[in-house]
Amino acid sequence: MKKNFVLLAIVVILAIVPFFVQKGAEFGGADGQAEQVITQINPDYQPWFSSFWEPPSGEIESLLFAVQAALGAGFVGYFIGYSKGKKSRGESSSNAQH
Repeated sequence: MKKNFVLLAIVVILAIVPFFVQKGAEFGGADGQAEQVITQINPDYQPWFSSFWEPPSGEIESLLFAVQAALGAGFVGYFIGYSKGKKSRGESSSNAQH
């Protein structure tokens, strides 16, 4: 019980500390930073591709990214669990035959 409380406290601290370390900092993605660097290096650069749909707000974009991450994690977790269950089921059936 004490171990779980300590781990929970560490997670909460890790989630809260970044808000106080740099006040006023924006949490931007790598795409925006890459675009800034490219335009500094070559101001005449024209992108060769653009999105066919732009989310109406940053919150919607974050939501879609989180949903994509959750679906990917669920997909990977399902197949890891499925293969482990299949392996476990194969071992138990082979033990029953002996």
